[in-house]
Amino acid sequence: MEKLLSAGPAHTSVPDSFILPPELRPSPRASSGSISLPVIDLGRGRDEVRRAIVDACRDLGFFQVVNHGVSEQAMRDMEAVCEQFFQLPAADKMAFYSEDTCTPNRVFSGDMYGDKGYWRDCLRLACTIPVGDTSKDWPDKPQRLREVAEKFAVLTRGVGMELLRLLCEGLELRPDYFEGDITGGGLAIKVNHYPPSPDPSLTLGMRPHHDKNLITLLLAGSVPGLEVAYKGEWIGVEPVAPDALSVNFGRLLEVVTNGRLKSVEHRVVNKPALARTSVALFILPLGGSLIGPGEEFLGEGDDPPSYCPAIYNQFTR
Repeated sequence: MEKLLSAGPAHTSVPDSFILPPELRPSPRASSGSISLPVIDLGRGRDEVRRAIVDACRDLGFFQVVNHGVSEQAMRDMEAVCEQFFQLPAADKMAFYSEDTCTPNRVFSGDMYGDKGYWRDCLRLACTIPVGDTSKDWPDKPQRLREVAEKFAVLTRGVGMELLRLLCEGLELRPDYFEGDITGGGLAIKVNHYPPSPDPSLTLGMRPHHDKNLITLLLAGSVPGLEVAYKGEWIGVEPVAPDALSVNFGRLLEVVTNGRLKSVEHRVVNKPALARTSVALFILPLGGSLIGPGEEFLGEGDDPPSYCPAIYNQFTR
């Protein structure tokens, strides 16, 4: 069997290694309808926008933004080169294949924890800010991947940092509260490719999980598959507008705010006839950063620390 799902012919049945135990399968009874994420127009007044961000964080935990400054051309180019990568001959993709979760730039099959039993191929790219020479470690095929991915990464990180500033204002913190070590560890870009599943009732594209970082921005594509945990149910997320970016805050924000804002568990279900490709950009802290509740979120009596401080590299483990 090929090490990548996209490296061989389309599967007509689910291999045994991808069949989940019954309690983990996405049975129809485990899902309750679908929703459209709140849409926040970043072109509106600043007071309105920051209130909307805080409200979205306290309710669903996911939202989408429009008029964010990443051009539609940059988004379509990123979608195109990512889809082209997974259409490359197997040998070109396998040149970057690695099962070592510590390898910063690699392509692999399965989930982020090294479990190969999930119906997903993933291209992971790492870069510093500014990007500099780190893009030279990325695949050189398709031809424009490095150029397009660098442009998308820089622009999208800018959106993420602006969202964090707006969140700070909404929480009455200084605007640069989340600048420095906590967002100074560069970026991880994960291009997630979910081939059609012969039987989506037996598989998952991604296990239920919380993102470990502060903020994630997602170019979701037009094919649905993302589900979020909401009020005890799994809710399918409707495809967003073509020019929108989806946003969610991760476990790190929950820790720093001492639980005032919660990260939201989410997963990806597979589709029987359509492939889905999405691009997630994670803004990371420095690996040696001390992670813990901020003093601004602690008080005597009613607000003791709910989380123990930890170095980020330990925190992720």
